[in-house]
Amino acid sequence: MVILVVAVIGLARRTSRLTRRLEGITRGESGKSFEGILEAHLDKIYAVARDLNEVTARTKALEAIVPTAFQRVGLVRYNPFEDTGGNQSFALAMLDAKGDGWVMSSLHARTGTRFYAKAVVAGKSDTGLSEEEQAAIRQATS
Repeated sequence: MVILVVAVIGLARRTSRLTRRLEGITRGESGKSFEGILEAHLDKIYAVARDLNEVTARTKALEAIVPTAFQRVGLVRYNPFEDTGGNQSFALAMLDAKGDGWVMSSLHARTGTRFYAKAVVAGKSDTGLSEEEQAAIRQATS
């Protein structure tokens, strides 16, 4: 009889410990079966995995686009004519990671404003560049 009482007390303690561990795993989800809770957790894990795959695909797409996006910008303002006030003319260089892009110049005078654009490949242009355009490209590539 004593052996049975000791065995029952031992089993009761083990059952109590298992119950506490189960409550820790289920985090107090009352009224749900253990299988239901595990299924809900697995659904969350699969959803996170799907989201991660989507984010990975989007990241790869962006990484493919980034080198061709304008990343380097140089802006030089200047006064090309003595009869106008202020530095209202400018040279703007916009280049990608490889130094390809364009440089745009604006010449402002009393009679009007003119715009010019020149292609830039690897930081150089096959068209003659003004000092200001060259400075804008240097600024963009440094």
